[in-house]
Amino acid sequence: MARNLLSNPSGEEQRIHDMVIGSLRLCICLPEELDSWELTENGGNQWKVEDMPGDCGHDFCKDGVTKYFATSYELCLKRQVIDLLLEGYSSEQLDAQPAVTVEDWYCGRTDCGCTYQMTVCLLDENREVIQEFKPEPVTLNPESDDCSWKQVSHTFSEYGTGLRFISFEHGGQDTKYWDGWFGVRVTGSSVTIEV
Repeated sequence: MARNLLSNPSGEEQRIHDMVIGSLRLCICLPEELDSWELTENGGNQWKVEDMPGDCGHDFCKDGVTKYFATSYELCLKRQVIDLLLEGYSSEQLDAQPAVTVEDWYCGRTDCGCTYQMTVCLLDENREVIQEFKPEPVTLNPESDDCSWKQVSHTFSEYGTGLRFISFEHGGQDTKYWDGWFGVRVTGSSVTIEV
C-alpha cells in the first residue's frame, strides 16, 4: 500500500508544553498542525483539533482515527505543499506520470450547517500548476442531510511530465456565524502515489 505523503492528516500529532500562569502549572497539548500545515485562512475562532465524535457529531467510519480538525464561523483553510523529490521520488519516476490519488473526509454538526471546500494541484519545479482538482464547494444542512462523514476522492493520471510538488488545501466554515467551532470538520486526508 502506498504511503500517505501528508503529515498529521487527522490532528493526532501533539506536542506537550508546560505553561505557568501565576501559581498554576499547566500541561497543555498543542496540535502540531502549525508545524505541518500552513494555515492559509484562520478566521473566526481559528482552527481547532477535537476528539471524535465531538459535540453533535458522528463517529468516524474507519478504525484508528480519533481526532479531527474543526473550523469556525469565518473561513478556515489549511494547506501542505509536498516536495516529491525530498520524499524520495526520482525525476524519472515522476515523469512516468504515476497515478496520484487524493482523499479527504468531511462532516458537519447536527446543529449547524457548514461549507466544505478542497483544492489539490499538481505542480512543476517552479510550482506552476500542471493539473488541478477543485470540486464545487459543498454545503451541509442538518435539516436535509445527516451531516455524517463523507469522502471525496480523485486520481490524477495522464497529466504530462514535470510533476515535482503537490499542493493539498481544504477547509470551510459554518453557515450561521456562531462563535466557536460549528463549521465543517475534516480528517483522514491522504495523498498517495503509485510507483
